[in-house]
Amino acid sequence: MKRNLSRVLTAALLCGAMLAACTPDNKEQKTVSPEEDNSAFVTLTDVVPDVIMEIRYFGSYNFVGTRIDGYLEPTALLTRQAADSLLAVSNDVKAQGYRLKIYDAYRPQCGVDHFVRWAADIPDTLMKPYFYPDLDKSVLFDQEYIMAKSGHTRGSTVDLTLFDMTTEKELDMGGTFDWFGPESHPDFCGNPETFEYTGDNSKSPKGRSITPEQFHNRMILRQAMLRHGFKPLSTEWWHFTLTDEPFPDTYFTFPVKQL
Repeated sequence: MKRNLSRVLTAALLCGAMLAACTPDNKEQKTVSPEEDNSAFVTLTDVVPDVIMEIRYFGSYNFVGTRIDGYLEPTALLTRQAADSLLAVSNDVKAQGYRLKIYDAYRPQCGVDHFVRWAADIPDTLMKPYFYPDLDKSVLFDQEYIMAKSGHTRGSTVDLTLFDMTTEKELDMGGTFDWFGPESHPDFCGNPETFEYTGDNSKSPKGRSITPEQFHNRMILRQAMLRHGFKPLSTEWWHFTLTDEPFPDTYFTFPVKQL
């Protein structure tokens, strides 16, 4: 009897040792905050492999003039839901002879903080001729070109344009990405609800205008995005957010790099 009891105790001790070996030490486990958790995100090219990437904030051709904090690799990340919807957009525009070109997608909070620091540094106007020639830098906060929070940081917003497969060039949208001014508004020179060109350029401080073709090109992108669950922004023709975004109140902090 004693011998059997000894065998049972030995087996129990061995089983306990095996379980302990398979269970991570709680002291070694790292607690990840919701803002640091990238498990609901995907690398966009894994879902939409034929998008063209021009991640402006990884390079220096942007309104700041340098690489933005948090952009460790020239890639684009989105929530799985936003990426799946963008795949539908890609298939839509490919049938029309275009491909999607991505300027920015998920943006970590440290990147937004970089924008805020730059905007507060009034003398730094290196890129003013290219992105905000009509504005004094001191008004960028007041006019909300720079804000402390961005929809991009929630992970379901994308900045993009169209690439024409026939001409092998970007589709002419009549203005550059990240142009600070009314010329970037979807309703500039037209009605984005009816897709009608009006030629009304009265909001432009310098009398700039876009052509009917350029307005039409903006509407091709807009219509495709709306058809597949994205909502537009009233001040930027290139900016769209998934209507049913999964993290409407979470501003993520992990860096931009391949997942």
